Amino acid sequence: MENVAIIGASMTQFGQRDGWVLDLLSEAGTACLEDAGVSPDAIDHLYVSNMASGEFEGQTGIMNAVAHDLAAMPAYTARIDQTSSSGGAGVKHAWQSVASGASDMTLLVGAEKMTHRTTPEATDVIASITHPAEYKHGVTLPSFAGLTARLYLETYDAPRESLGKVAVKNHRHGVHNEHAQFQKEVDLETVLESPIVADPLRLYDFCPITDGSAALMFCPESVAREYTDDYVLVSGVGGATDTHVVHERADPTTMRGVVESSRIAYDTADLGPEDVDVAELHDMFTILEFLQSEDLGFFEKGEGWKAVEEGRTEMGGDLPINPSGGLKSKGHPLGASGVAQVYEIYEQLLGEAGKRQVDSADTGLACNVGGFGNCVITTLMEAV
Repeated sequence: MENVAIIGASMTQFGQRDGWVLDLLSEAGTACLEDAGVSPDAIDHLYVSNMASGEFEGQTGIMNAVAHDLAAMPAYTARIDQTSSSGGAGVKHAWQSVASGASDMTLLVGAEKMTHRTTPEATDVIASITHPAEYKHGVTLPSFAGLTARLYLETYDAPRESLGKVAVKNHRHGVHNEHAQFQKEVDLETVLESPIVADPLRLYDFCPITDGSAALMFCPESVAREYTDDYVLVSGVGGATDTHVVHERADPTTMRGVVESSRIAYDTADLGPEDVDVAELHDMFTILEFLQSEDLGFFEKGEGWKAVEEGRTEMGGDLPINPSGGLKSKGHPLGASGVAQVYEIYEQLLGEAGKRQVDSADTGLACNVGGFGNCVITTLMEAV
């Protein structure tokens, strides 16, 4: 199996956008083609990561439409839907298409258009991820987050302030991300006094509703050298699934999908958590950053909150987490989030992240979570 490289990437402005999902897909796709220096007719496979264009806009068939808009015919197209980990699933499909030898040039574009819907409408679309047995009782993803956060705080004797410090950290990082939805700092008092959403979690413990898109260009390393000296390698990708019904899990503070997907990715790359220099984690809720950082093997179980308290996950710490600002500050356009995570790692490994650049970043990890850990994709990347 030949090494798989990423030779180009793009990310649009995240936030409230005027265009529709096809506009966002075309914007990111066009920018990625330009960044990679690849002609549209060179694309063999075109994947579109998107969770709910039908539900949000009544628009389906978007993978074929974007191929038309990019003049990428007759490339094979497919839409990848894996709920809020659709972007990560798209990365896995794109990687597999090249690693298998089926494609010499694969474009992945992820996007979601959400802000034109009211908050209750958008929340209801997202809540469709949950199992019907739970949904009919009014349980939504914020409910799971609040219940799990309470269990974690009580089990591991963690202070409520530690969750707030995740939000403070990620907002501070997001100030230097020109694509982020929120490019402003918040203080701990503001976070802790914001309105309660799902006790003990408050407004600033949650990511926003977001429009946006991002794109990546994949090819074999031998082909990458024909285009550029500036590329990164995708050295391991793992995917895993946990129980759909959250209350069936033996320990809700352990995300088995994270544990298993990272094990596969580490094994494929012949790397371990100690090799990772920078990470992008799926902080849809602040509690998820604790759970993922532990289940990825960065910290012992129940110790993730201490790492935040000690500043270890800040810029300048021994393992910066979410230098992009994370979903919390950058925003969370469902189908684009996992693609944007890999975009950030790509920029970091090339040394092109500007004011948010992590020193000596040679290996990076992205973890994209679907639902409340129902499905997870972990991606490892290395500089060359």
